[in-house]
Amino acid sequence: MRLENYRTWIDEGAPAVFWISGFHFTHSFLTGVKQNYARKYKIPIDDINFNFKVISDPNSMDTSVKPEDGALVIGLNIEGCRWDSNAEYLEESLPKILLSAMPILWVIPTRNSNLKRDHAFECPLYITLERRGVLSTIGLSNNFVMMVWLPMQRQHNMEHWAKCGVAMITQNSD
Repeated sequence: MRLENYRTWIDEGAPAVFWISGFHFTHSFLTGVKQNYARKYKIPIDDINFNFKVISDPNSMDTSVKPEDGALVIGLNIEGCRWDSNAEYLEESLPKILLSAMPILWVIPTRNSNLKRDHAFECPLYITLERRGVLSTIGLSNNFVMMVWLPMQRQHNMEHWAKCGVAMITQNSD
């Protein structure tokens, strides 16, 4: 699947929605997203972080076209809860379902001063379910990718979802 994804990318150009699970080194893709934004707006890359928007309804945004800034990604799964596409926030897991597929995630580069974190859970994103890794020579974990801020219900707080062991992964659940 990874090779077919790359082949299509070479033959047809960069896709509008990237399959994040197919990358060998997810960090470089995300750094590239930040670099493109920094160059476009002539701002230091150190002044940029990500905001996130879950695209629960693909009809709410034309996902056949690349967004002006950032990247649309698919291939994420969430453990310890699920995404409620109707209400657009985290919800308790359904019985006997350990992993739930996430809808399209829009990774939006944003100046640090403009980041929005309104009642959201700081969800760790890992490559595998192991949730541990080894630091590489450049100081990055070979498993941890980044924190993703996901909206949550008012009756829940960060501690609730942390106790549930909520995390997202890029690894295929098949």
